[in-house]
Amino acid sequence: MRVKGRIWLAGWLVFTLVVLAWVVTRDAAGYATARHLDSLRTRKAVLQAQRAELIRQVRRAGSRAVLVPRARELGLRPAADSQIIILRLPDPERN
Repeated sequence: MRVKGRIWLAGWLVFTLVVLAWVVTRDAAGYATARHLDSLRTRKAVLQAQRAELIRQVRRAGSRAVLVPRARELGLRPAADSQIIILRLPDPERN
């Protein structure tokens, strides 16, 4: 009987140790995933800031304040109102 009781005790001890090892492994993986997620969020914020800066630069480069002086440097002049033709797309509902 004593051997059987010791075997049960050893079995429960092994089971408990396996469960505890599984919990520790799962928590470690969770922490690693959380750190990775945090680094991805930081990278996303940096990329969004870079995108906003690039959009600002594109809008500034396409503004009249920048384009007109550059066009004059190249010997170009702004078009007169009579030279501007506005083209309209045909209305698809009419066809």
